[in-house]
Parts: sequence; C-alpha cells; structure tokens
Amino acid sequence: MLFTAVNMMEKIVVDRFLRYVGFHTQSDPDSTSFPSTEGQLKFGKALAEELVRIGLTEVLVDWNGYVMATLPANIARTVPVVGFIAHMDTSPDCSGRNVRPRLVDAFDGKDLTLNQEKNVVFSVKRFPEILNYKGQRIIFTDGTTLLGADDKAGVAEIVTAMEYLVAHPEIPHGKIRVAFTPDEEIGHGADHFHLPTFGADFAYTIDGGELGELQYENFNAASAHIVFHGVNVHPGSAYKKMRNSILMANRFVESLPVQEVPEQTSGYEGFFHLVRFTGRVDETEIEFIIRDFDKEKFEQRKAWLSSQVDALNLQYGEQVVEISIKDQYFNMKEKIDDHFFIVELAKQSMISCNVEPLIIPVRGGTDGSRLSYMGLPCPNIFGGGHNFHGVYEYIPTKSMESACRVIVEIAGRVATL
Repeated sequence: MLFTAVNMMEKIVVDRFLRYVGFHTQSDPDSTSFPSTEGQLKFGKALAEELVRIGLTEVLVDWNGYVMATLPANIARTVPVVGFIAHMDTSPDCSGRNVRPRLVDAFDGKDLTLNQEKNVVFSVKRFPEILNYKGQRIIFTDGTTLLGADDKAGVAEIVTAMEYLVAHPEIPHGKIRVAFTPDEEIGHGADHFHLPTFGADFAYTIDGGELGELQYENFNAASAHIVFHGVNVHPGSAYKKMRNSILMANRFVESLPVQEVPEQTSGYEGFFHLVRFTGRVDETEIEFIIRDFDKEKFEQRKAWLSSQVDALNLQYGEQVVEISIKDQYFNMKEKIDDHFFIVELAKQSMISCNVEPLIIPVRGGTDGSRLSYMGLPCPNIFGGGHNFHGVYEYIPTKSMESACRVIVEIAGRVATL
C-alpha cells in the first residue's frame, strides 16, 4: 500500500506522543479502586474527546475507565472486524510524574548525559542496541522519570493511524475498533474489558518494544507469597528459643537455583524473581514472580517452591512457613495457534512497510495474553520503544512512524479477507 506524507506522519505522531506523556497515568498496585489512579481517567476522557474530533464514532469511556471507539467501514462487503489496543497507564517501577522528554535530532552514537545534576548518563556500552538508530531522531528522558513510551507510544500510533485513515478514504477498510485500557502495568488491564462491547473478531495490542517486534508467545505467570513465622525473645536469653524468620527466609532464597533468575536468563528460559523481602525476627514475608513459556515447566516451578516450603515445615516439625501461589496469566500461543493467519497478516504488513519482522517471545505479559484466553485472539506489535520502566527509556521517532504505517497496512489488508 502506498503511504504518502511520511514526514508529516512522523511529526504528527511525535507531537501527539509528547502531549500524551504530559498526563500522569502511573498505576498503583496498592490501590483498591479501578482504575487504580485518577490520572488514567483524566487521560481517558481527553482521549475520548480527541477521538470524536478526528472523526471516530461510538466513542465511549465506561465506568471502569476503558476507552473504545469505531472507525466505520468504507466498503460494502462484510469483512472481519479488527481491533487495535494500547494501555494508558505507565509502570509504578519508576516515577511517571512531570515527564520532560528530551529530543535529540541526530543521535551521534556517543554517551549522552541525561541529567548532569544527578549524573545520569545514557551509556552506549550498556545499551548497544541504540547504535541501530545512529543518525536518527530519538526521544530520551531527562534522567528523572520514565518516558512513558510503554504504552503511550502505542496509544499515539493507533490514534494517528485512525486519523490518517479518516483523512484518506481512498484506502479501503472494514470496521475497525480501538480500545485503550487502564492498569495493564499492574496486571489488571483486561479485568473489566467487555468483549461483546468491543465487538472485534481479532485484535492487536500495540505494546511491543523495538522496531519490527511481532509477538504471539508470552510467559505463563504466577506470583508466590511466602510467610515465615519466627519466635522473638530477648537476644540475651535466646539460646535454643529464638527462631529468626529473617534468617529462615534468607536461607530459603539462597536455596533457589542461582542461574534461574531474570538477569541470568533469556529467550525461552524461565525464572524465579524475588520482588519483595520485608520482615522482622518474628515474621518475614517474601514474594516471587514465577515465569516460564512451557506449561509443564511452569507447573514444575510452582510445585518446587511448594515442596521447599513443605521441607522446611517438616524440618521444624510444625507449620512455620506458609505459601500462597496465584496464577496471573498464560501463554497466548495456545489460543493464537488456531488463528495463526492474524500473525501472518501482521508479518506481511510489516514487510510491505519495509519493516523487518522480529518474531520473538514476550518475556512478560500483555493485555493481549489475557484477552486471547477470554476469546479475542490478540498478538502484540512493536511500539518502537526501548528500556521501558526506567530513566533510560527511549524511542526513535522513525520507529513510531513505522508503527503507524503498519497499523494502516493491516487495516487495508483485512479489507481483502
């Protein structure tokens, strides 16, 4: 498909993205409300108003904060309804308040000081993949917050692609649905997603990383909460009486396979990840996340943790440790394999847009994972960003423009199905 006005498209999506990151939409895992933060509702309402302005119909913000809208078909015959989805929240792992993006017009491939006062330096040696974008325009942070490309880049790219399709009715397309979800970063993005209201036959999340990413596999995921019960007495009279729960928990952590942690694994390798350790002598709590692509190995990981707890209780002769394991999401490949044409559709769309498909597993999860299990097959497509959830996050503007082109291309190809 011929895609004109490339430079204008890049400018539009970048300007839109820079406006979006001004909204503070960090989600809060400790909140009891949904969405978890008020800022997401404010952003959602602003998005809804914008969608109306650019010409979309059936625009709504439901009481849970989900934003949905329609681009009506401009062809007579019936074709599948395709959806495009991105999330509005940013990660609680790093501050997302008062984001001040920094644009570098032609990155020279050298280390870049993001914040001189805090001595935050973007190291090319640490992040060598940035050399793939040498000479390009890149948006960085100011070294004090995340950028928010995860996933406001995806939001901006979807809106920009829809605006382009409205302005170019000569591109045939069927009915298109778009949705923007809250609280994806804390695992609740699909909790209240109403599939009948969305009404798509299949969809794509625009929530991937580097240029060309196309993902239809993700981790099986669970969390494990473990409580160690100690006995606290005065240390001067503690002989044969004290049971230090902190030391118990520390020994438990040390018993884990040292190579099966995030920093030692890649590709299809799974891991145990210690995410919280808090305690006193009398009681200590630790939390793990458990990840594996293979369902059988995933179940084995959960069983192994439980067996370690059982062994400790047997050693002490009483219930000194408790474990609670909760499944979070599963590998969407099991659901997408039956609809694999949508992966091929995205792949061919990328090739048509001169984007080399990079088909890799998601070492994490997306809304698309849960939506696939709910009945909406939903692979994941690149948004263009790198180093999400921290101050070293960046996004090349050319990658954002390419994502817009791929969305438009997919819409056009669906019209031929």
